Amino acid sequence: MNKRRPRGLRPDEKDLWHRYTEGVSAAPESLMHKDPGERPAKPAPDIAPIPAFKVGERAKTKSNVAVTKALGPTDAPPKMDKKTFGRLKKGQLKPQARIDLHGMTVADAHGALDEFIFRAQAGGLRLVLVITGKGDRRDVGLMPVERGVLRRQVPEWLRLPPLSSAVLDVAIAHRRHGGDGAFYVYLRRTR
Repeated sequence: MNKRRPRGLRPDEKDLWHRYTEGVSAAPESLMHKDPGERPAKPAPDIAPIPAFKVGERAKTKSNVAVTKALGPTDAPPKMDKKTFGRLKKGQLKPQARIDLHGMTVADAHGALDEFIFRAQAGGLRLVLVITGKGDRRDVGLMPVERGVLRRQVPEWLRLPPLSSAVLDVAIAHRRHGGDGAFYVYLRRTR
């Protein structure tokens, strides 16, 4: 059997490699490990000091941390007709069924939501209400607390398979139906 010889790098690939490795140097001997079973020691990262501030004071400089925002349920343009969407946002349409996910774990809520959505679609329903709650609003001082896990997760679950095949649109509910703590889910017609 003939073995292929490596083709080597093209000039543009060599240029890219040189730009990529520019400024990279070999690790010091003290960090190199000799024994394959031994883990190498990691160098301590360089941490910039945090400037002093007073409570209530605004930041003096912009942070270099990139913050991304996931698409919220109202950020995407509606897929349903404009008239129906307008009535939905005004709370004029009454949901045909609802599920309350309060107090459920993320795993239990995901399973219950899947079952509810597919059962509602199979039953010919078009508009259902998914109640997640607004999340825990306790203030615990300086420690950051993850709030409203279900409130953040449910729209994502509804946008991804397998539920995306049944869901036409998702919108935050009108305050008479739960406001920020609930979502309208407009289902596709079954064919």
